[in-house]
Amino acid sequence: MEVERVGLVGCGLMGRGIAEICARAGIAVTVREINQDVLDKGLGAVRASLAKSLERKRIDVEEHDRALANLTGTVELSDLAGSDLVVEAIVEDLETKRELFVALDGIVGDACIFTSNTSSLTLTQLAASTARPDRFVGLHFFNPVPAMRLVEVVRTLMTADEAYDACWRLAERVGKTPVACGDNSGFIVNRLLIPYLLDAVRAYENGVGSMEDIDTAMKLGCGYPMGPFTLSDFIGLDTMYSVANIMFDEYRETRFAPPTLLKQLVQAGHLGRKTGKGFFDYS
Repeated sequence: MEVERVGLVGCGLMGRGIAEICARAGIAVTVREINQDVLDKGLGAVRASLAKSLERKRIDVEEHDRALANLTGTVELSDLAGSDLVVEAIVEDLETKRELFVALDGIVGDACIFTSNTSSLTLTQLAASTARPDRFVGLHFFNPVPAMRLVEVVRTLMTADEAYDACWRLAERVGKTPVACGDNSGFIVNRLLIPYLLDAVRAYENGVGSMEDIDTAMKLGCGYPMGPFTLSDFIGLDTMYSVANIMFDEYRETRFAPPTLLKQLVQAGHLGRKTGKGFFDYS
């Protein structure tokens, strides 16, 4: 099976990036959002990103125009009926995702593959709520999607080889490097990254060093492009807090438990770069 028509639910930070790379790869993409204002904002961001790529000569005029022609927006879930594959990129909430997939089951064809961009939930609990657990795969992209080369391709005990292979080929077609992951909370990257970021916060709370010095030490000592506090602000402290809580509920290990400072910053609305203040002040 080859994927030529992608339905995408969610045009937020991740969804708009997934829409862009699929459209650039020559795949027809229909993006669904909850209302027209949110949809217009998301599609506007895709168009702006394509225009910037054209200006910087990362793509030519033909590729730019082809990508725009492959992109369609809608506020109706029923408009995804003809999709070969649906990507879910909505809020990281189990019940909300389940409700979406149950609704999609009655809309798309039997051959359609369901995929989720979840970064922390296990796929089995989503797949089991659908009528097609054998056609359910994890496709975890990374932010910013157009720039980050990795995709974690996740299979459950129920995933059929045909569906998994189709998703692997799709990842390669959109220019990404896929890695195979088992169905565990956090997969590969977040399973290793989240404890590292949380431990950096605990190190600061315990007086090991300042945030600036911890960031500098990890950049120069380990060759990382960003220190843990800068990276956390880039990810979004609310996202990091939510993922940590989900993983702690799954594993019940202290290394996944959110530190007090992280919780307090989220409660105060200091979520990182997107709000202008997190661990660091960007105002």
